[in-house]
Amino acid sequence: MGYAELTPRELLAPGFAAPEVTGRAWHVRWDREPAIGPDALPAVVDFHTSGTTGPRRQWRRYGPKVWAEAGMLADLVAPGRPDAVVSFVPPVHLFGALATVLVPARLGVPAWYRDGFYGTLPDIGGRPAVMATPWIFELLLRHLDWVRGLDHLTVLYGGAMLPATAGDLLRELGPERALLVEVLGSTEAGGIATRSWREGEPPEWQLFPDVGFAGPVTPGAEVPLAVTSPRLAFRPGEPEPASWEADDRVVPLGARSFRHAGRAGRLVKVNGRRINLDDAEYALRAVLDCADLALLPVTDPKIGEHVELLVALAPGTEVADLDFAAAFARLGVRPRKLHVVPRIDRSALGKLRHVPAPTTPDEEVAAR
Repeated sequence: MGYAELTPRELLAPGFAAPEVTGRAWHVRWDREPAIGPDALPAVVDFHTSGTTGPRRQWRRYGPKVWAEAGMLADLVAPGRPDAVVSFVPPVHLFGALATVLVPARLGVPAWYRDGFYGTLPDIGGRPAVMATPWIFELLLRHLDWVRGLDHLTVLYGGAMLPATAGDLLRELGPERALLVEVLGSTEAGGIATRSWREGEPPEWQLFPDVGFAGPVTPGAEVPLAVTSPRLAFRPGEPEPASWEADDRVVPLGARSFRHAGRAGRLVKVNGRRINLDDAEYALRAVLDCADLALLPVTDPKIGEHVELLVALAPGTEVADLDFAAAFARLGVRPRKLHVVPRIDRSALGKLRHVPAPTTPDEEVAAR
């Protein structure tokens, strides 16, 4: 697979959502072009939510503020001293537009973009920053010759919960040769908080420099994540909001840091046991050798809340090959049902799009 070489103008002119920007592999030499500024962007830039947690909606942002956020992300990866960017994040959404197009422009380094899992990696060494979606960690582990040929690797990640393969990649390279930078944000708010680490457990989240908690918070008390920021998006025809409340629960640790307790829609209580479904999925992946899995919150007529488990089998395996007893012990409860599905449809950033139909009747694969 080849990378079409584009000039910055050829990349920026069609817009972030244009097929020629999102649907093919390309390469831009920002290091050979005069530096651009915020005037390279339209005065107003529109993005859309993915539709994974509600109706797809249009959100508007001022171009200079998009440019400013790209500078903040460039500052986050700067400790790794990147000399190139390799991105797998589609520019159609805010994080992709920032990480794939504007961060390398702010850094003044060459950038490569690839729009799929299959194909060749650019023939580079040095100290690249990889802009990652959840599946990129698996791709990098499949191309360890390419990874081991690097002097240093910085990964900027802004998707759903980190997969276990992220830790595998850090251990493969070691703390001297790898840096993982994670961003928590949304289309509506932009970047809210970040954390960076090289080994071990991730640290607590720190708010972006221009972000604050909306109102007083009590350290140690779990609350919705509500923030103020000069980069909040707005709906067409409406003013910029003063604050934004995300679909996250957090425990503030001080004026500018917090522990993430889970997304509101991903927290359930089953028979009195509180379960963070994102954390639970992470734990199950270490037990179940499958292509993909997802936990779904459901209502139950007897106990109110429950969960069901979706499993996409790996090629050449059957349901009987998986150790569900160990998985349910790790989960702490038995899912109400187990659905075996051909695949689990996710957004580019790893969020579940919709519930696929099971390939086997529920009664035949009920969790037992």
